[in-house]
Amino acid sequence: MAGGRRSGEASPLRLIAIAVILIGLVLVSLRLLPGSPFQSDAAARWGAGAGQQDRSTSAPSDRSSRPSAQPSPSPSLEPLPFAAKDLDLDIEGWYSWSVLDRRTGAIIGSDNMDETSTTASMIKSWIVADYLRRADENGQTPSDAKLADATRIIRDSDNTRAEQFYNSVGRSASIKRLISMCGLTDSKVAPDGGWSRTALSPRDTARMANCIAEGKAAGPKWTKWLLNEMRLVRGTGDFGIRKAFPAAEQKQIAIKNGWIDRTKEQEMHINCLAIGDTWTMGVMVRYPIDMGYEYGMKNCQKITEALLRPGV
Repeated sequence: MAGGRRSGEASPLRLIAIAVILIGLVLVSLRLLPGSPFQSDAAARWGAGAGQQDRSTSAPSDRSSRPSAQPSPSPSLEPLPFAAKDLDLDIEGWYSWSVLDRRTGAIIGSDNMDETSTTASMIKSWIVADYLRRADENGQTPSDAKLADATRIIRDSDNTRAEQFYNSVGRSASIKRLISMCGLTDSKVAPDGGWSRTALSPRDTARMANCIAEGKAAGPKWTKWLLNEMRLVRGTGDFGIRKAFPAAEQKQIAIKNGWIDRTKEQEMHINCLAIGDTWTMGVMVRYPIDMGYEYGMKNCQKITEALLRPGV
């Protein structure tokens, strides 16, 4: 029939529709092919295998917000002026030493740093600290006369005034407070309860010194005052640890030393305590009584010099 369409013959519109569908299928296939320029972000993520980073979601788009390649290292502490080492010095008798890092609390020392010796006058630094702290805790301010007495005890190691202060703080009860408050592990109250025969180790000496330096012993009101008095130790008691340092540094180091001849044991007991900006130190020596005080006083300094780092 004229103008009629043969059966089975596709119309132009139908052909166009089929072509559009085929092209759409081809484009979809290309988007799913790995590496295809038509690949979508979703397809790329879906195709990422285990262990692969999804950079499209994890990487910041703003370069300024990206973390640096390596974190900035934390600053390291300056080394202490002392080096841990085994000493083999030509010293008669027994000797021991210990150093405490005030910044970290770390302690170094000789193998026998936990062994004790009698403190003699070195313990006076605690007796004065205990007196001052307790006065402040009780709302009291020591009189000028009492402070002058405390100065004589620290700077000049006055025994009579030290005994008076020791009585006022409860004698052996004060030493028990020292052991408890300052975290001492080796030390003991003297059998007779006296201050001179208090048993302290070099390790506990460094701990007691740190307890003074950080303000626990004398309390916040009097710590600065006490440390200043300990820097002003004079006369016979000015020996030992700080003498190993350059003259300009010595005046900044607080000290309290002890020295006594023990006739019962026929020994000299010489002890040295020092407080620096970042450290505290204890040195103790014992030797035959007939060798005199000066031998031990010089050996406190000698031991310190042997431990100092080069250039100090």
